[in-house]
Amino acid sequence: AGKSTTLKTISGLVRARQGDVCLAGESIARLPAHQIARRGVVHVPEGRRVLRGLTVKENLELGAFTVKDGALRRQRLEEVYALFPILHERRHQDGSLLSGGQLLLDEPSMGLAPKLVTEIMRIIKRLNEAGTTILLVEQNARLALRLAHYAYVIENGE
Repeated sequence: AGKSTTLKTISGLVRARQGDVCLAGESIARLPAHQIARRGVVHVPEGRRVLRGLTVKENLELGAFTVKDGALRRQRLEEVYALFPILHERRHQDGSLLSGGQLLLDEPSMGLAPKLVTEIMRIIKRLNEAGTTILLVEQNARLALRLAHYAYVIENGE
């Protein structure tokens, strides 16, 4: 009931008919999607879609295209490979051949109101209970530990 349209409006894929969309106190409602993406707001469509014809590695790299620092992008990719060795093994394979049973979330609670955080975590838990494997990177350790079956703590990059 409007959830996908709301996300598409925030990311600039659909124009708002009324109201405004603000990021860090600045209106982004009239910016094209590519400029909004450069500011770090990227729409990931429903259905766990990957881009056919792109490798697993290329699909993962698309998720980090807003990170300007090349060394940081490579580091994050290596972290994903360390946590999911199967992705490293299949990095040259067409991404559409993956099972689609994994979800990678990078700090989904960042910048959200507490009520929204609770709702997001409820959805994450429901997805996991439905059989989706979830890799959750989250600075709020208490929150993450409530959901986790296994937890790894990285402090100062180690």
